[in-house]
Amino acid sequence: MSLTRCLNGHMFSTRKHGSTCPYCNTTVEQPARNDARRQVAAAAEMDEKTMPYLGETTGIQPVTGWLVCVEGPQMGQDYRILAEKNFIGRAEEMQIRIIGDNTVSRRNHAVIVYDPKKRNFYLLPGDASGLAYHNNEAVYTPVELNAYDLIQLGKSKFVFVPLCGTHFEWDNG
Repeated sequence: MSLTRCLNGHMFSTRKHGSTCPYCNTTVEQPARNDARRQVAAAAEMDEKTMPYLGETTGIQPVTGWLVCVEGPQMGQDYRILAEKNFIGRAEEMQIRIIGDNTVSRRNHAVIVYDPKKRNFYLLPGDASGLAYHNNEAVYTPVELNAYDLIQLGKSKFVFVPLCGTHFEWDNG
């Protein structure tokens, strides 16, 4: 299909409408075949550039700590822990997504919370059927996490490594 742009910016088919724009009846000179590329380049320059909309940017969410897989299919993989609630599971919408271990629930197997006011971390049980273990004890109520605690979800084991706490905190201002 051969498209041409008239002086008013309308695009139309020269095969169907000849050299007359069907929208504004302006006659357009037919470029020679060699000039077709130049016409397309000139038309592209006339258009305003379209930029993708990436949504509101609120800046970087700083890391507050990590989970590091020490046993299981993702051994060696680290997972960032951000401020407030971090839901753990296999689904894409989880803040901490554990892939490869089908014994980890898809959604909300467990939750790790960083409380920036109190500067401490907690492990909470999720609302899924799988249990979470903290230092080999099942978690039924919130448990405070300390550096290098062992967390088990499904067949995977993780070491908890805090960054924020009593010795360091990101400035909020």
